[in-house]
Amino acid sequence: MKLPRRNFLAGSAALTAGAALGLQSGSAHAEIAMGDIKIDVVSDGSLTLPGGFIFDPMPRDELLPILDRYGQSAEVLTPPCNVTLLRQGDRTVLFDVGSGPDFSPNSGILLTSLAALGVTPEDVTDIIFTHAHPDHLWGLLDDFDDPLFPDASYMIGKKEWDYWMDPNTIDAVGESRASFAVGAQRRLSMIEDQITMFGDGEEIMPGIAARASVGHTPGHMALEIRNGTEAVMILGDSIGNDHIAFAKPGWASGSDQAPETAAATRTRLMDQLSHEKTRVIGYHLTGNGIGYVDKMSDGYAFVAEA
Repeated sequence: MKLPRRNFLAGSAALTAGAALGLQSGSAHAEIAMGDIKIDVVSDGSLTLPGGFIFDPMPRDELLPILDRYGQSAEVLTPPCNVTLLRQGDRTVLFDVGSGPDFSPNSGILLTSLAALGVTPEDVTDIIFTHAHPDHLWGLLDDFDDPLFPDASYMIGKKEWDYWMDPNTIDAVGESRASFAVGAQRRLSMIEDQITMFGDGEEIMPGIAARASVGHTPGHMALEIRNGTEAVMILGDSIGNDHIAFAKPGWASGSDQAPETAAATRTRLMDQLSHEKTRVIGYHLTGNGIGYVDKMSDGYAFVAEA
């Protein structure tokens, strides 16, 4: 059988990168089992960002001692990118698709990570987006600008879709994020006939419910996976790091499009998740992103699972 050129190149790149990274067939970034639901958290690499991207709005005299406590530089951020893969019965579901090759030189390795689990793009049946920022959406297309997951259906919050597809957003979002809007519109328009919108509180698939977590973007959604008494909350970027977001959730962050709204969302989520002891998966949280939120006397802390 002759493979299409796109598939051949994608497979070759995955094998080459996999060998370089020492990935073995069947290995996973991390695993969670919930009855007949299997969740793998796989890597799309990492980002390298200036510290000011998050820290500029924060009071520096209070900020620096906290960062020192966490061993976090104030000048450079290198957050991981953790993509969640869910398999149940005949469904193979991705929550976000990484950044692809066009956003950051240290990211875009999702295909490699999936290949290590024996998962191909053609295996993916459903894709659910938390939001449409580049490191979550731009992996939608391959090197030839064709949809990378040809047999998948797509889902996104209606408010998020409406925001990024509004032609006025490119001018309104600000110069530093204008390319985000251009990239989002181009990619989302290519799957317009295959995408379904959802709203807050909807069960979008059996056992998967949407939870509005706005502020980082206007329509950001967290996704709650539930099986009996077990639950996992996929946070997306509603809680965007494992240091200052936990220590001072009420502080405005430069990474959020509506900083005050995002801070209120983050504080509410921290309170809920710590109270309910809900396991979380954070896209940019340390290690594989899996852990719990612990309430402290002066804020919160991320407790990563071993």
